[in-house]
Amino acid sequence: MKIQERTGANAGRSAAPAQAPAGDRLPTPPRERKPALAALAVLLILLGALGATTLVLRAGNRIEVVKVTQPIQVGQSVDTSNSTSVMVAADNSIDYVRWDQLDTLKDYKARTTIYPGTIVVGQMFTKGNVLPAGKAVVGVSLKEGQYPADIQAGDTVAVYNVGSATSSSSKTGTGTGTGTGTGSSAGSPITTAKVGYKKDGGDATISTGNLSLTLIVDQSDAAAVARAASDQSVAVVHVSGSGN
Repeated sequence: MKIQERTGANAGRSAAPAQAPAGDRLPTPPRERKPALAALAVLLILLGALGATTLVLRAGNRIEVVKVTQPIQVGQSVDTSNSTSVMVAADNSIDYVRWDQLDTLKDYKARTTIYPGTIVVGQMFTKGNVLPAGKAVVGVSLKEGQYPADIQAGDTVAVYNVGSATSSSSKTGTGTGTGTGTGSSAGSPITTAKVGYKKDGGDATISTGNLSLTLIVDQSDAAAVARAASDQSVAVVHVSGSGN
């Protein structure tokens, strides 16, 4: 009788469901793949690499061009004394003057005033006449004391004959500019002029104090200025409008 009860009890125990091991986890669903995002990321990487390559290529495609270092007035040429070379990015839409073309550029004249720091282009120059109507160019050689120490190309100056009274009355001429044409004895300038070009001649000029100027004057006053210059009796002074 007891044996049967034990057997029945054991049978009841075996019918109970078995518990899952404590270390097992529920399975997780597989991650959703997004091929479009992956393709976009690859595309962005390629575009970035292409942009970097383009910048490198452009940086390497540079040319040596002419940059002005000193003021260049109308009718003046460019040379090594008033320009230098700089590197710029090549651009076929801009008519740069290349540094190796400088010797050719010396034969051309500036159409307008070109200021320091300007990268020059071909349209700034011409081989034709660039003087305004009614103007003439006269070269004068001045000694120390006959010109302001700070005179520069582009300055407006009054031109005086500082020779003797006899020389002034007989050789100065009859200029019809701002002066009376009778020279400094009358206390009036021959004319006013614009300094078109300045040349100090380097070390030799520094030792002697001589200065060569190109003056743009009215045609009616050109002869008087030229005669006074030939007598080495020209002096110039800054006047209003010279910027100094």
